[in-house]
Amino acid sequence: MEGGLLVRPPSPRKGMPVLQQERNQLVLKPLPDYDLEVGYALAALEECRQRTREKFANLPEALIDWTPPGWANSIGSLLYHIALIEADWLYCEILVRDFPAEVIALFPYDVRTEDGNLTVVAGLTLAEHWRRLDQVRSTFLEEMRSIGAEDFRRVRELPPYDVTPIWVIHHLIQHESEHRGEMGMGRTLAESRAIGSR
Repeated sequence: MEGGLLVRPPSPRKGMPVLQQERNQLVLKPLPDYDLEVGYALAALEECRQRTREKFANLPEALIDWTPPGWANSIGSLLYHIALIEADWLYCEILVRDFPAEVIALFPYDVRTEDGNLTVVAGLTLAEHWRRLDQVRSTFLEEMRSIGAEDFRRVRELPPYDVTPIWVIHHLIQHESEHRGEMGMGRTLAESRAIGSR
């Protein structure tokens, strides 16, 4: 950047061969079999999850429950939290109905302790955390098949606030992205201390 402007590489001179490079495809394609607007929103939600998976695909098991000094949350606790919050917004705000028994069974711990902190969830493998996240996402996508464009924009008038499914998906993307950054910083701190390298 020079003077706030993007400096582009010079164009190839006339007669010089141009190397063909594979272009990045920064294109969001709607998920099929949904209303178009819903499909685009769910595609963004899925892209967010793909980034989380890529960030922690090779996470050493020793780092899952490690908490940096002065921090409250481990990567494992945050992965549990992300899954629970996604299920909560689906049933409480979008569908406005109770959790089904099979979803309740995925969450043996409350989201927070009595003092308001996230519950510490320890002793689980990365595969177990991914499995819970995948089960919740599969349920989310399946339930959203019943949501058409009009219902997607329809305001749910709940006791604490008014909310739409569009806003819920926006919030879930933001929520996971912020925690992905938190987990990424935790991983960086762990690796700087050689945690899990022995």
